[in-house]
Amino acid sequence: MKKRILVTSALPYANGAIHLGHVLEAIQTDIFVRFQRQIGNDCYYFCADDTHGTPIMLASSKAGVPPDEFIRTVREDHIIDLTAFGVRYDNYYTTNSPENQRYSNQIYLNLKDKGHISEREIEQSYCNHDRMFLPDRFIKGTCPKCDAKDQYGDSCESCGTSYSPKDLKDSKCALCGTAPILKSSKHLFFKLQDFSDQLEQWINAPGRMHEGAQKKLREWFLAGLQEWDISRDGPYFGFPIPGEENKYFYVWLDAPIGYMASSRNYFGSDSEFASYWNDPNAEIIHFIGKDILYFHALFWPAMLMGSGFETPKQIHVHGFLTVNGEKMSKSRGTFINAKDFASFLDPEHFRFYMACRLGANMDDVDLSFEDYISRVNSDLIGNLVNLLSRTGTTILDKLDRKLGKLTLAGKTLQEQILAKEMEIKESFEERNYARVMKEITHCGDLVNRYVNDNAPWALIKTDPESARAVVTDALHSAYVIFTYLSPIVPKISQKVMEFFKVDRLDYSNIRKSFENESIEPYQNLSERVNEKNINQLIEAGKPKDAESMETSKNLETKTTSNLISIDELAKVELRVGKIEDAMPVEGADKLIKCIVSLGDFGTKNVFAGIKSAYKPEELIGKSVVVVANLQPRKMKFGLSEAMLLASGSGEELSLFVPDRKAKPGDLLK
Repeated sequence: MKKRILVTSALPYANGAIHLGHVLEAIQTDIFVRFQRQIGNDCYYFCADDTHGTPIMLASSKAGVPPDEFIRTVREDHIIDLTAFGVRYDNYYTTNSPENQRYSNQIYLNLKDKGHISEREIEQSYCNHDRMFLPDRFIKGTCPKCDAKDQYGDSCESCGTSYSPKDLKDSKCALCGTAPILKSSKHLFFKLQDFSDQLEQWINAPGRMHEGAQKKLREWFLAGLQEWDISRDGPYFGFPIPGEENKYFYVWLDAPIGYMASSRNYFGSDSEFASYWNDPNAEIIHFIGKDILYFHALFWPAMLMGSGFETPKQIHVHGFLTVNGEKMSKSRGTFINAKDFASFLDPEHFRFYMACRLGANMDDVDLSFEDYISRVNSDLIGNLVNLLSRTGTTILDKLDRKLGKLTLAGKTLQEQILAKEMEIKESFEERNYARVMKEITHCGDLVNRYVNDNAPWALIKTDPESARAVVTDALHSAYVIFTYLSPIVPKISQKVMEFFKVDRLDYSNIRKSFENESIEPYQNLSERVNEKNINQLIEAGKPKDAESMETSKNLETKTTSNLISIDELAKVELRVGKIEDAMPVEGADKLIKCIVSLGDFGTKNVFAGIKSAYKPEELIGKSVVVVANLQPRKMKFGLSEAMLLASGSGEELSLFVPDRKAKPGDLLK
């Protein structure tokens, strides 16, 4: 039976450019929506810019324009950047809309009428220097749970804990650095604990979300659900709270309501809107990052429960995007904006690569440029695109671009590929795109092997009809493969449709016959990745020194600031180490894990970025120079407790080794 599905992805905040992390989620969502339409379901994709809060107010003031104008310009840029990656929205709206204000007021008043809103005086952080109450994101300090430094006032990016700004240790105003004072103010609270039993049952419903997300949410239930502060004092860019003076809805109250507003704006009628948000037979599915799980899986469904709307059928939670095994970094040129990426590389390739890496869980997803080049050039171009380029060009030209009849071997090959249909569909439904791509590339291997074994480029010289039969067999199977691939690479799929002269690639016509039909001239589907373009992208992303830094005065300051005293040098403990064991690090392209013996000083784990120059087995038994008293650094792969010294880069990288008869643990002087 045909399903009715409303899908959303998290709302990008309107105070910055779209980066690849945003694009990852948008692509993941877009692939799912395209697949749902491909199998015949009614499926809509809605999103919007998240536009409220003090950061927007301050950013617009700094830009010298009113907030409305500021967010309108940002939204236009966001739409350009996201759609450049083939993301197709039914509506990309804004939370600063009459529809959003209508539903925010409606939900709040419903909750209030049913007794789920409380009010009380609270002590709130106030900056005497800036003369304003500080919103959560303008307070920084140390996490009260895990002691991670430089965390925001509402939640910890390190451990995921949510807390009150006053619980933050060593707090300071993020604007001026002044320690805030506490000042009393009346605030309004949503009594989240009223929905504890309903939420627990809702979260644990089969298929609601991945087990890892459920496990994370259970931790908050063990701690006990707390009331949620939903008001902010003016000045604040947002919706005023009905019946209150100088009080505004906290941005996280009206942000998810933006999903409703975007859909209502698109549908244009209350009845069509209600057919999704008030009908239990429809499905609402959210795609979000794991950092906003708390808001989407506790506050949001509780608000809907308490105000008479349907809750999400599913919440799909993904991990963060890392680049070359590390968190995105501006200094390394790996904090990559969507606009920059699209300027140097093909966005369609990014869609393909992300599909190869995205599973159904919350694991972080790494963009390894070395792996990116390999997968795109080998799996996409060398395997899948090659299916059409090698059989649909000159060979077919010599056959008047007309196919023949499928042979028995061709039918067997096609059935072998069609047998993957259910598994691929199930994987799409589960958002396990990596498994989809594994099956698709395997199918491509089968067809390429069939073409290689039958060599139509040789047959065309002696037996044109046999060559026509091989091409006919190969293209029928290729058509099935590109039907599977269609949600992932829409730009390539459009060219494939033109090649086969069809108006869609879906499962209703996956067995379509092209016997004795003419095929259109081949258009180049995609180019290989050029490593030069990746290097240009990385360079473009690195911060540039201001021109003033070129003055002799600043150069002198820069030079002297790099000098250290003899006392500072004495703090660095260089010792001789012996590598007892070495092994590759799964998921990291440059790292090798080394177990280094420091003699009487024990052993240390070291994650060293030396894979380009050394094989793990070459390192075992080697003596090296180690910074032994380096503060341990927690990485996604484990704890790195020291540093190996080396010079050079790439294949020319060379480890420092001690001279003469130095023993493990010896101090270098």
